[in-house]
Amino acid sequence: MKKLKVLFVLLFAAVFLSAADVSAQGIPNKKFSAIYQENIRWSQFPAFPPEARLAVLVGNPKLAEPYVVRVKVPAGVILMPHIHPEDRIYTVISGVFYIGIGEKFDASKLIAYPPGSVIVLPGNTPHFHWAKSGEYVTQVTAIGPLGISYINPSDDPRNKKK
Repeated sequence: MKKLKVLFVLLFAAVFLSAADVSAQGIPNKKFSAIYQENIRWSQFPAFPPEARLAVLVGNPKLAEPYVVRVKVPAGVILMPHIHPEDRIYTVISGVFYIGIGEKFDASKLIAYPPGSVIVLPGNTPHFHWAKSGEYVTQVTAIGPLGISYINPSDDPRNKKK
């Protein structure tokens, strides 16, 4: 039983570390630093639909340390139900952020959050997003490693044929 638990933990860590394939490390956590909006580097993130972008602002989301990322999702894009192992705090930077809780996409469960809103999402809470009314940008603050796992594996962009 103990070996099975260790194997499960290692497998779980490997899946989430591979999900955290981020292209850049942000400014350091332990040193006075700053980043201007015009210097934010947006890149594709394999676990997101191809139109969405992610920018690492602070820390390294691959590590067990605090991190801050921004997520930009263009109008009409849906992120199907998924979970993150880490507790997250979302701050809406621009646009309207629509998020719903549940294991199945259900537009009637979406709640709209305007710029300036702060949303707390406990780890392992199934949820989904829709850029229903236009592009949105959210800032995510958490302690890594960053992970994302889709409820239905066929919804995961990493599983799509290229």
